[in-house]
Amino acid sequence: MGKLIYSMITSLDGYAAAAEGDLGTGAEDQEVHTFINDLFRPVGTYLYGRRMYETMVYWETADEEPDQPPHILQYARDWQAAEKVVYSTTLTSVSSGNTRIERNFDPEAVQKLKSEAEHDFTVDGPNLAAQAIRAGLVDEYHLFITTTVVGGGKRFFPDGVRLDLKLVEERAFDSGLIYARYRTT
Repeated sequence: MGKLIYSMITSLDGYAAAAEGDLGTGAEDQEVHTFINDLFRPVGTYLYGRRMYETMVYWETADEEPDQPPHILQYARDWQAAEKVVYSTTLTSVSSGNTRIERNFDPEAVQKLKSEAEHDFTVDGPNLAAQAIRAGLVDEYHLFITTTVVGGGKRFFPDGVRLDLKLVEERAFDSGLIYARYRTT
C-alpha cells in the first residue's frame, strides 16, 4: 500500500502560495534540490490540480534545455517516469506523458489507488491537498520552510481541520530552508 504525501515549499508563516510575490529563498539551491530528488524518487504517482500541473509540466522538457546540471536532469527524468493525475474541470488535454485527467477528486477512488499501489503518491497544491486532508487520506506532511514571512496567501493546511501529527524527521540546510516531515498519528 502506498502512502499519500503532501509536500510543498511554505513560508515561515505557513503559506504554500503568497498573496504577493514568492515564498522567499532557500529552495533553489543544489543541496536542497538533490535532497528533494532523493526524497521523491520512489514516488509512483503525482496528484495535481490544474494550476500545480501547469507549473510542474515544465519538467516534461526540462532535460532538453542545454547545460542543465545533473540534479535538474535527474529530477526531470524521475518526474517523467511517474504517473500524473490532474484533477480539473476545465483542462481539455495534457502535454506530458503518463498523465490523465480526472474531472473530480473522488476520495474513495484515491483510497483504492493507495491500497493497490506499490509506490507512494503525492498530492500537490494547497487546494487539492485540502480535499485529501479533509477526507483523511494524507499519511505524511513534508514541509520545506523558507525564512520569509509573506503575511497572506494560500495556507499549507486548510482552515477548520485539526491534525495531531508526529515529527519524524527534520533537517536544516545551509540556505536557511528547514525540512520537517510529519506523520499522522
